[in-house]
Amino acid sequence: MSLFSKLFGGGAPKGPVAEEYNDFRIFAEPMKDGKRYRIAARIEKDVDGELKSHQLIRADTLEGFEAAVAASQAKAKQVIDEQGDRLFD
Repeated sequence: MSLFSKLFGGGAPKGPVAEEYNDFRIFAEPMKDGKRYRIAARIEKDVDGELKSHQLIRADTLEGFEAAVAASQAKAKQVIDEQGDRLFD
């Protein structure tokens, strides 16, 4: 990252990147790990009027924030497809 990017707020965006998928909400929240980003996401769903949440964190790391967001979203979708509502048990 250049000096100008650091001074004027360039780089990774602040806050989670949200997406709807099969009645679930995915918040891609890659975690900074040194110079890399760890795959991480919060998965939420309203179940019988109650907000359920699951934190997904993987050992995989990627160099770029955007790549980590995409990988976090893809992994969250895979977990939703495999486990569905059992994710909150």
